[in-house]
Amino acid sequence: MTSGVTKRIKVGMASCGIAAGAEAVYRRLSQLASTVGLEVSPVGCIGLCYKEPLVEVEGPDGSYTYGDVNEALAERIFQEHVLGGKPLLEKVVTSSLEGVGSEARVLAKQFRVVLRNCGRINPERIEDYLERDGYKALEKALKEMTPEQVIDEISRSGLRGRGGAGFPTGTKWRFARQSPGSEKYMICNADEGDPGAFMDRSVLEGDPHSVIEGMTIGAYAIGASHGYIYCRAEYPLAIKRLQVALEQARSKGFLGDDILGTGFSFDITIKEGAGAFVCGEETALMASIEGKRGMPRPRPPFPAQRGLWGKPTNINNVETLANVPWILLNGAEAFASMGTERSKGTKVFALAGKINNPGLIEVPMGISLREVIMEVGGGIRGGKAFKAVQLGGPSGGCVVDLDIPVDYESITSTGAIMGSGGMIVMDEDTCIIDTAKFFLSFTQRESCGKCPYCRIGTKRMLEILTRISEGEAKLEDLEKLEELAHLVKDGSLCGLGQTAPNPVLTTLRYFRDEYLAHVVEKRCPARVCSKLLTYSIDESKCIGCTRCAKACPVGAISGELKKRHVIDQDRCVKCGECYRVCPVDAVTVR
Repeated sequence: MTSGVTKRIKVGMASCGIAAGAEAVYRRLSQLASTVGLEVSPVGCIGLCYKEPLVEVEGPDGSYTYGDVNEALAERIFQEHVLGGKPLLEKVVTSSLEGVGSEARVLAKQFRVVLRNCGRINPERIEDYLERDGYKALEKALKEMTPEQVIDEISRSGLRGRGGAGFPTGTKWRFARQSPGSEKYMICNADEGDPGAFMDRSVLEGDPHSVIEGMTIGAYAIGASHGYIYCRAEYPLAIKRLQVALEQARSKGFLGDDILGTGFSFDITIKEGAGAFVCGEETALMASIEGKRGMPRPRPPFPAQRGLWGKPTNINNVETLANVPWILLNGAEAFASMGTERSKGTKVFALAGKINNPGLIEVPMGISLREVIMEVGGGIRGGKAFKAVQLGGPSGGCVVDLDIPVDYESITSTGAIMGSGGMIVMDEDTCIIDTAKFFLSFTQRESCGKCPYCRIGTKRMLEILTRISEGEAKLEDLEKLEELAHLVKDGSLCGLGQTAPNPVLTTLRYFRDEYLAHVVEKRCPARVCSKLLTYSIDESKCIGCTRCAKACPVGAISGELKKRHVIDQDRCVKCGECYRVCPVDAVTVR
């Protein structure tokens, strides 16, 4: 391959790539490429976030993607591969050639519907999207199908809402279609607030047109003339690329008045959210769009009956809408052929935590957690033992059975929920009480305060968890914690309060022994809860190097050079600095 036949050079310029240093790589490659008349395209994330910055070189013999690229490696890639025609195979992470690349196994079990264009197209060039059949599904819907036929196709596909509840999308659209009213609204919920989740952000950064197209098809199906994309302001790059995509779609006639000359008119406004987690709940989201405080309201009436400004409204999340164009182009049967009987298609997950390959994946429904975590995710970091995986974010729960299939019903049976797709993997060194406390503190802080059960109940639960982690709890506290969890779950108005106890209930269900160790034995098996730890120095190992004494922030360690050191337990604040700096592992933790 030579520069004369190299088709394209791409650099991953999603948030993960930019954070890893992709901007410098992009600038350097652009300088080099300009000397031979080549263009470098910024693209979104292909999911291998742990290998960013990523650079792909396309040519007639295939494409090669390089990982962990810095400016020096970028120059080598350009000189040896782009100009010299010799790929640096030892640096290749994936390739269009089967089996080539160190990370080829990560993509082997994936099938990309939602992520079909992410990392493949320049998200700020509508021409790239059009080259990959972009807006053909919209044209088909508007020119060849009635709204009812569109809804029927989505219903037959089995597509369920990917925002967490898993409600059938076609049924949801039908309710909105059948609601009386000449003015209706279509909303895309991009208020992704779960810790460790970045699915929606990646899709909006890498392929905003697929969401716009799916949203416009949905608007045609329900009879809406205006739509809103509600995106949190903490996603500035996603918002920027959405704004560019919307302008381009309008200029090409895919948005606005008389779309494609069919008489159908629809346009979209971006609404930036202020970061309130509760605004992920659809009634709170609509209140926020209306300029009110984001607080949930009772249902019924449902949004399809009376939603935004009292008009019939349909709300879908980013991933749900990105599926729609693919379904219309490839057919409901193609989508329904993937997955399980009741959970069709694919699901996007954000892998995070104690895992070797953190990043974004898309797998067919029904795949086992073991395949996702141990194969696609590369297993547990450092060879540690798997402990649990938190599914569904703060509203989800811990799952311990790796052989359970990933589908709505199976995950729900564990006490967790599928949620929007966050997966936080925990290893043997994770304290389960500390984990439950983290998620509950998040939901307690994000509660809008409207419901006493949610506002006060989560606070009392958090106080009990804190006492457990500090060795001050009694056995009756465990009973009280479980009782409060059920009261909050049953008495809260919206999904935030109803699901907030899930991390506590699932950890109590699967790790009661660990709770008892904290309460009865005053011991943290994972050695995380600092107030339950005791640091001491082994006389037989200590070499008197004084490093621990110098590192101790409170002067709790004494001893002379080359003589055994001692920790004053009354002064020790359990910070662990002595343990971390000791060169001979003389500091022990119990």
